[in-house]
Amino acid sequence: MRDLASRLPSSPGFWRSPLRGPRFTAVLGLVLLVGITVLFVTGLLSYAAYNPDLDPVNDKTPDKGLLGFYLFAWPTGPDWLYRLTQGVHVTLGLTLIPVLLAKLWSVVPRLFSLPPARSLAHALERISLLLLVGGALFTFLTGVLNIQLDYVFPGSFYPLHFYGAWVFFAAFVAHAALKVPVALRNLRAMREERDDLVSPRPDPPTVSRRGALWLVGGGSLLMFVTNAGRSFDGPLRETAVLSPHGGPEPGNGPNGFQINKTAAYAGIDPAETSEDAWRLVVTGRTGTVRLGRAELRRLEQHSAALPIACVEGWSTSDQWWRGVRLRDLAALVGFEDDPPDVFVESLQRRGAFRSGALRANQVADPRSLLALDVNGEALSPDHGYPARIIVPAAPGVLNTKWVARLTFGDL
Repeated sequence: MRDLASRLPSSPGFWRSPLRGPRFTAVLGLVLLVGITVLFVTGLLSYAAYNPDLDPVNDKTPDKGLLGFYLFAWPTGPDWLYRLTQGVHVTLGLTLIPVLLAKLWSVVPRLFSLPPARSLAHALERISLLLLVGGALFTFLTGVLNIQLDYVFPGSFYPLHFYGAWVFFAAFVAHAALKVPVALRNLRAMREERDDLVSPRPDPPTVSRRGALWLVGGGSLLMFVTNAGRSFDGPLRETAVLSPHGGPEPGNGPNGFQINKTAAYAGIDPAETSEDAWRLVVTGRTGTVRLGRAELRRLEQHSAALPIACVEGWSTSDQWWRGVRLRDLAALVGFEDDPPDVFVESLQRRGAFRSGALRANQVADPRSLLALDVNGEALSPDHGYPARIIVPAAPGVLNTKWVARLTFGDL
């Protein structure tokens, strides 16, 4: 029986790696302490950027309750704000995966230690550890699946990732409060202290702990190098070989920059978007007007250099957009001095965000356009022909393509 017990994961002798130890775990833990804090904050900012309190169509996470305490009106400047925050969120999340896996490997003996709880404090620590491990795996996995556009979990990504992140971060804060003082003490120690992570019968080492840390750092660097390029245009994008929007641009010419949804995927019927058939319906305080592309071109035209940034972490550099200001369209239907919120509807038939809402501050910004052209040429079907929304600092899905109707006020 004693021999059998020594072969179970609950036995300290079961875990033979000479790399495990408090200092090795402490280094990984402190890296995650900083990285996950930044990850969580940028994730909350991403959620705020969707303006979920503005209109139900923007809120893919209903019944958030107190978890939405921090929400605020998302600003329009600087115009690269969402490109930065979401680029950091996604790239950092992928870069931390090797560190997270190494950290989980380093503490796995504690998941099997017996007795399950030696005291109330120990029981709380074990519970926080289980929630931490489960929450980390769930949150990182759902994020990676969404980035790769191969999402397979039942239900919507938005509430699952949102609530999973809160559970994970709550457990992370509780665990950090218990372990940060210990980690700092272990890092300051001149020699490795004996604890439950150190094997009583270690195998001969094949690599030093410093070498193992370099290996983890190299894995993180590899993740960074093979993903970060999708936030840039040109040759750097071709380095993003592990990202769905890595590689060459999808075409040449003025419309040859990255897209998410094609016209075919969105179910756009070319007959609906022809010059003769398509009309933009604009509704507001004084009634409704209908405008074709020729009539829109007769209105005062404005240009703005703005990027597109997507929740999956990819973005483009500035593109030159030209069209009619949203606040000028609001003025056509009775909002000359005080442009309100606007509800935008698309011809899109498939996929999320077939409609979206923009706040009054976004409508009022002079760079917010109903764009007809990009980089000196008419929009291509995949970029939203006959007209699309472009707003500074807004998530890509709120820059609605194939616009059919704008309703100003009373959202």
